Amino acid sequence: MSFKARLERRIARQVDAALFRRRIELTSGQRPDVTTADGDFVNFCSNDYLGLAGHPAVVEAMSDAASRHGAGAGASHLVTGHMRAHHELEARLASWCGAERALLFGSGYLANLALVTTLAGRGTRLVADRLNHASLVDAGILSRATVRRYAHADAGDAARRLQGGGDDALIVTDSVFSMDGDVAPLEALDALAGQYGAALVVDDAHGFGVLGEGRGALLEFGLSDHAVLMGTLGKALGVYGAFVAGPSVVIESLIQFARPYIYTTALPPAVAAACGAALELVRTDVDRRRRLFDNIARFRRGAKAAGIEVVPSETAIQPVLLGDSRAALEASRRLKDAGFLVTAIRPPTVPKGTARLRITLSAAHEPAHVDGLLRALPGAIEAARLAA
Repeated sequence: MSFKARLERRIARQVDAALFRRRIELTSGQRPDVTTADGDFVNFCSNDYLGLAGHPAVVEAMSDAASRHGAGAGASHLVTGHMRAHHELEARLASWCGAERALLFGSGYLANLALVTTLAGRGTRLVADRLNHASLVDAGILSRATVRRYAHADAGDAARRLQGGGDDALIVTDSVFSMDGDVAPLEALDALAGQYGAALVVDDAHGFGVLGEGRGALLEFGLSDHAVLMGTLGKALGVYGAFVAGPSVVIESLIQFARPYIYTTALPPAVAAACGAALELVRTDVDRRRRLFDNIARFRRGAKAAGIEVVPSETAIQPVLLGDSRAALEASRRLKDAGFLVTAIRPPTVPKGTARLRITLSAAHEPAHVDGLLRALPGAIEAARLAA
C-alpha cells in the first residue's frame, strides 16, 4: 500500500468516527459578529477574550511598526533578529507579571517545548496534570524525563507522584484548562514545588490578561519564585506569540540551551509592537475585564434558568458536555443554522466520551449576543441528542 493510500485510509477512519476536522474561512476580522464563506454569524469560539484583536490602537501600532521596521525580523534572536520592539516588550511583560525577566517566543507551543526540555531531562520526575495542553504533553516526551501524570487538578495525587526518586523534579500544569475552563490548584502545587525543590511550570495561556487583574496566574495566586509562567499573546491580548516569565536564571538558561528559541526566527517587530499596545490596554482599560466577567455571569445564570448543564467554570471557557462526537457535531451544526459559531470539540482533543460544545465569551459580546445563544442552545442540544 502506498503512503498516499495509508493516509487516505487514516482520514477515512476520522470521517467514519465523526472526528474529521474542517476549517472555517473568515472573510472578516476577528470580532463577535464575523463573516465567513457561509455567511454572517455571532462568534462564540474565539479566544479573543478582551476583544483586542481588532482594536484600533493595536492595529495602528502594528501598521506603524511595519512601516518603520519592515515585515519580518529576518533572523533568530541570537543572530540579528532581536530588535528594540522585542526588547521593550520583554521588559514590559516581566514588569507586568512581577517577574525578574521575560523571553519572547513565536507561539505557546514553542515556548512550552523550550521551557520543559530546558528544565527537565533524563532522571527528572516530571509530574503533570492529566489534562494538560498537548504542547506540555509533547514537551514531556521530548524532554526524556520520567513523566508521572496525576489526576486532574488533584494536588494530593501530585504529591504522591513526587514521592520517591532523586531531587530533580518538575511540576507542570495549565492554569486555566483550555477545554474545561477550570483552574488548577496552583497554591497547593506551588507549596509542593517548595517542599521538593522543584520548579512549577504554569501554562497561563488562558489566564494571562484575565486573571490577576490581567497580570496572570503569578499575581492572581501569589506564586513564589518556584513558579515559571508561560503566557500567550494571541488570546486575551489578541495578537500573536508567547513569552516565558520567571527568575533570571531560567530565562538565561532558555537563551543558552532551548532549541526552539535558538533555532527560530524572531517574531516580526510589528507583532511585538502590536502586543505592546495590547498590553497597555490590558493595563489601563479595566472595564474590559469587567465586561467579560459580566458576560460570563450572564451566560451561567441564563444556562441554569434554561436547564442547560455547563461544566463548573468561572472563566471565559464554558463547555457543554454532550459525550458523543456525532451529537456535538450536530449541535454545532444546528447552532450554525441559527446564526452562531460554536465549535464541537472531540477526541483526541478531549478524552473519549467527553465530546462537547466549547463556548467562549468575550468582553466584546453584547448582552443580546449572549441572550440569543441561550435561546438557541436548548433546542440545538435536544435535537442533537435525539439525532445521535
